[in-house]
Amino acid sequence: MRVRKIRIAHLEHCYLFVTMSIITRYGYDNFFAFLGVSLAIGIAAGILREHRIITIILSVLALALIAFAFWFFRDPERRIPHGADDGHTVLSPADGRVVQITECVEDEYLRDSAIQVSIFLSPLDVHVNRYPISGVVEYVRYYPGEYLVAWHPKSSERNERSVIGVRSGGGRILFRQITGILARRIVFETRLGDTIRAGERFGMMKFGSRMDVVLPKTATLAVTVGQRVRGAETILARLP
Repeated sequence: MRVRKIRIAHLEHCYLFVTMSIITRYGYDNFFAFLGVSLAIGIAAGILREHRIITIILSVLALALIAFAFWFFRDPERRIPHGADDGHTVLSPADGRVVQITECVEDEYLRDSAIQVSIFLSPLDVHVNRYPISGVVEYVRYYPGEYLVAWHPKSSERNERSVIGVRSGGGRILFRQITGILARRIVFETRLGDTIRAGERFGMMKFGSRMDVVLPKTATLAVTVGQRVRGAETILARLP
């Protein structure tokens, strides 16, 4: 009996270790909330097992919530391109699709004409965010705001967002985590003065959102509108 208890405890510890290895630390709170709700639904299904149709519906719902939790809060390892931490290579900070590339005037950090690359993240994309370039953080600000759809032209100005400015060997860039109509929480752990490396994790946006990367006009773009990108792996641009 004692041996069996030890084995069960060992299996539980292994399960917890595997779970924590594939789930982002930025989403532990929501992940376990989903599991708690799924457990409650599963208990309800057991109580109502005499009502077969209701039991089936509740069981499917519980499994769907568990599957969504594991899928949405996953945190896969990524391998950055060779030499991409040189301070001149700009990587995609998020998974998603490039929905806009436009010229703009960025007056918050760059204070100059710039090129903005906007990436839309659907609820099915990996939502862990990674630094797009190596350098030193010179600007950090968080704005509470609205929850317009992420592709709305004014979402960069009116939605809840974080704004991070970095000075690198090739110049300065800015990137924004922006909430959408589903995204209701931004998580980031960046501080002024941090020395960062391209591809390192720094936060996440929960449940569908948008990432803007604002580059100097001298940048050479490596992506086009409509292209799928992967955080820490796809090269967005190069700085001179």
